[in-house]
Amino acid sequence: MRTSVSDAPVPTIDLRPWLAGGEEARASLARTVDQALQTAGFLLVTGHGVEPELRAAIRRAAREFFLLPDEVKRRYEAKVGGRGWLGPGAEANGYAEGTETPPDLKESLTFATDEPFEDPVVNAEWYAPNVWPAEVPGLRDLCRTYLSRMAALEKELLSLLGYALGLRPDFFSRHMDRPTYGFNINWYPGTDVVGAPLPGQFRIGPHTDFGTVTVLDRQAGKGGLQVYTDAGGWEDAPYDPAALTINIGDLLSRWTGDRWRSGRHRVLPPPVEAPAEELMSLVYFGECTPGTLVESVPAPVGRVTYPPVDSHVYLREKLDSITVG
Repeated sequence: MRTSVSDAPVPTIDLRPWLAGGEEARASLARTVDQALQTAGFLLVTGHGVEPELRAAIRRAAREFFLLPDEVKRRYEAKVGGRGWLGPGAEANGYAEGTETPPDLKESLTFATDEPFEDPVVNAEWYAPNVWPAEVPGLRDLCRTYLSRMAALEKELLSLLGYALGLRPDFFSRHMDRPTYGFNINWYPGTDVVGAPLPGQFRIGPHTDFGTVTVLDRQAGKGGLQVYTDAGGWEDAPYDPAALTINIGDLLSRWTGDRWRSGRHRVLPPPVEAPAEELMSLVYFGECTPGTLVESVPAPVGRVTYPPVDSHVYLREKLDSITVG
């Protein structure tokens, strides 16, 4: 039986023993990671080296953009999975679970890697140039710095995850020579901007992420992140301002033969008791190189054997599933 978040809290791990510790410290850390990812699919990570000043500066710059008139923001409008602005009503993440829900109550700025890829078809789909708002010129360098930090952190996390399964540390990370990582800056304004929530409407509807690992820098709020477990149902996610929140996605869960669960989560609507609450999340979606064949790790590590799947065929289907309209 799976334990609840409250019975077995999402642990906070310090990454520094993995980066510079001895074998005993690494092994202890790996056991904690393995257990946590079997229950909720979430971790809090400190010792990651991503400066709070950088995260705060990105939020300030992004907020300048989100407060611009809609007619200005529409110049940067993008489709789900693209680069640019996703306005109100663009996504309904509950669709990924087959649930018909009203659109999510958020706006997003989305960026990703844009280094050219040798295959022109793959390049056109996954490595399109980023679209940087001219009205907020400082955002470009801030985000590029952040994405560089995230790419390095993702590689270390995937090395730790390979080790935690008793496999080679590069079991996952070797598939990341040209990762198609993505980055969403999600703005969750209050009801003065989005209006009163409809029945069943969330800032982000219930879903699991689609790829390998997600690295989230979030803010605490009454209308914030909740995590689902079989035993405990929906519970508020733990919060530490110094920590990044890590969860694994569908592809990595599939890769581990369902030993680790893809972390199901949602973001609550603006709360009745604090309708003006405004939150902003920095969400890095770690992926692997296009064309990676994801095959389930066999028993005794894995528990279910899925048919092999092309990583980016899978991702495109999922992205299409949450597009409204």
